[in-house]
Amino acid sequence: MALPHARSGEVVSILPLGERLAEAATSAIIKAAQLEVIRVVLPAGKELRQHDTPGEITVQCIEGEVEFHAGTAARLLQAGDFLHLEPRAEHSLRALKDASLLVTICLQAG
Repeated sequence: MALPHARSGEVVSILPLGERLAEAATSAIIKAAQLEVIRVVLPAGKELRQHDTPGEITVQCIEGEVEFHAGTAARLLQAGDFLHLEPRAEHSLRALKDASLLVTICLQAG
């Protein structure tokens, strides 16, 4: 059974999970024809292998600390940090500390 997504106009909290982070799971907030928004939860040491997306993405670190790799560059993302990638940019990430991220994916290339 698929998890429900937020409806148009529905308010969704993206506040840090704090003590609930250890029990939380990654969840899609919305998925529409052109846009997907996901709260990615990564325990310390967990990785998301190298991949790309057809359209642009943004990643905002809500809490924790993540090492984000794009091309040959590695960036440290901490709470409050935000980054943007162009379409088809290969990237991977690894949590250095338990983390949650808000990821927005354009499902169609511009």
